[in-house]
Amino acid sequence: MDRYRVRPRVWIGLVVFFAYVAVVFVVQQITGIPYTDFGKSGANLFLGAGLSLIVGAILLAITTTLLGWWRPALSDRRRAAHTWPIVAPAIMVVALLLNLTSTDWGSYDGAFFAASIVLLLVGFTEELTTRGLLLVALRSRLSEVWVWFLTSALFGLMHLVNALTGQPLAPTLQQVVLAFGAGTIFYVLRRVTGSLIWAMLLHGFWDFSTFAVGHGTPGPFYAFAGIVEIAAIVLALIGVAFVVRGADERIPTANSVVV
Repeated sequence: MDRYRVRPRVWIGLVVFFAYVAVVFVVQQITGIPYTDFGKSGANLFLGAGLSLIVGAILLAITTTLLGWWRPALSDRRRAAHTWPIVAPAIMVVALLLNLTSTDWGSYDGAFFAASIVLLLVGFTEELTTRGLLLVALRSRLSEVWVWFLTSALFGLMHLVNALTGQPLAPTLQQVVLAFGAGTIFYVLRRVTGSLIWAMLLHGFWDFSTFAVGHGTPGPFYAFAGIVEIAAIVLALIGVAFVVRGADERIPTANSVVV
């Protein structure tokens, strides 16, 4: 039986979630780069997004170690019985590749590329926060269907902070809805593979591709990427019913060690 330094509780996961959002917001406010200007230069991308990700990654690594939650945060005890829903993440990879093939690579310079590499950290920080630590906390009390829904919903709502850092409200709300769908895809990927690592990688490269295609003049395949992404989300929303069915991932806390 798994043993933890700190017994998983729902409130701990929520504190970690809101603390991460607050740290990202505060760091971005200190740098003073509006969200809509992130993609304009390497300096903007690093100060606007990269720096907050570095700070967040360090704090999350420390927090996870202190809690003793690395193992349950990164892996499930059993994979989902149904594997076909992995089609949804696979289709998202197609959308990602469409973004990359539509990117105006000629508009890149060394600074923007370096800042874009730092952006890959978003896969580690946001996945560990939501489908890692928050998921562990929710599994201490809730059924798996609620674990999926709440981790995906809070992941979507996390993006509301972009409206406070310069993005207009309408596209922010659209981003929240799409993030809920993307969160479902990442959750499905975790359940089918049994590991959060693949979701971290897909998430990181997805954000890399969206900022990449938004820099310079996108190519002709850009419009198709959005359509393919919607198709992936629809399949994930269907498939999630199969990956939560029969899931036995409740965190056993009765014999956990609390310090």
